[in-house]
Amino acid sequence: MSNVGVSVTHRHSAVFCQPVGPEGRSPKVLLPPEDTAETSDKERAPPAFISVFLPEFPHCRFPGRDHFQILGFIAKGSYGPILKVRDVFKDKMFAVKVLAKSEILKHGVVEQSKEEVIIQRQLKHPFIHNLQESWQTQRHLFIMCDYCSVGDLHTYWLLKGQFGEDEVRLFAAELGSALGFLHDLGIMHRDVKMENILLSDRGHLRLSDFGLSLRLKRGGRAFTICGTIQYMAPEVLGGGPYNHAADWWSLGVMLFSLVTGEFPVPAEPDHSTMLNKVKDFHYVLPKTFSPALILLLTELLCKNTASRLRNLECFKMQPFFRGSSFDSLILQKTPVDVILQLRAHPEWAAKARRGLSLDYFNSFDSDKILHSPTNPTELSPTSTPMWTRLQPRKQT
Repeated sequence: MSNVGVSVTHRHSAVFCQPVGPEGRSPKVLLPPEDTAETSDKERAPPAFISVFLPEFPHCRFPGRDHFQILGFIAKGSYGPILKVRDVFKDKMFAVKVLAKSEILKHGVVEQSKEEVIIQRQLKHPFIHNLQESWQTQRHLFIMCDYCSVGDLHTYWLLKGQFGEDEVRLFAAELGSALGFLHDLGIMHRDVKMENILLSDRGHLRLSDFGLSLRLKRGGRAFTICGTIQYMAPEVLGGGPYNHAADWWSLGVMLFSLVTGEFPVPAEPDHSTMLNKVKDFHYVLPKTFSPALILLLTELLCKNTASRLRNLECFKMQPFFRGSSFDSLILQKTPVDVILQLRAHPEWAAKARRGLSLDYFNSFDSDKILHSPTNPTELSPTSTPMWTRLQPRKQT
């Protein structure tokens, strides 16, 4: 949940990636003032406004301010900010996605919001971003996950331009393992992209953002056009039917972009135009790349879903991975030097911001909660108010 773009689902239109700012400098945004302990009884939402989000989001309240510190802003999502917080007792950082209930109801995505939490609670995997807690207050939903200070893969792609085959082999093995795990559980991610690949402090991948994910039974089919347009499989762009094979296409687009430095087909303004471009495009890689890599990408970017490489076992058997291990312990044993070196790049913060001005976030009013310093290095435990961990309210 670092510098991720957030997509919004529409049944008959393409879903576009909205770039977001980094955790970097702290803009005027933090906990919504109406959710603090000072909110009067008169202003409290009716029980129905709370119960519609149960049980995935337990109803909680703020008993004090001695457990969590709000340290700053990570990203801008479709329905609210993503905050960096510190658990004082554990001395550990977390990322908290704040979702405004009014926006969730307005866009008719109550079930989608609940599904995100239901799915993430099932997922314990080395290459998947971990959910910690979820809860609700009067007007907001909260989803707390591990904090990834290293950022997302897209930032490093912007800095590097293109990665070598050995580096891409590691990325492919880690993300392929994550997708295989999801699909074995009947879960489609539906928004595999570089912005949703967070990185551990050793540079290894963590697939994140399950806001568009779907539980699909064996043999089931989906029809909603959703995702990020330049990563969408042709069957998704066409309105379905589609299944888990669409995630493998998205992986192919991502790997193609990592090794070439550009997307095979640039994003178009609508899904119909994009579909026509994808149908006509020949995914040809430079002859300087190894035959094994060309074969892997050719099979992932197969427009015929029946012939596409679409499961982990076949993925592992590709010549590109000959002599490589898919064991998560072995994969994580060595730090990813190229990522850790790029993390110190002087342009890292600017690339992570994707050219956005902090003025983009000025619609959020934090003055009543936290007077944010202009530089994140000015934040300190003595100058930052606390945000208390919420305790679930017993239901009667």
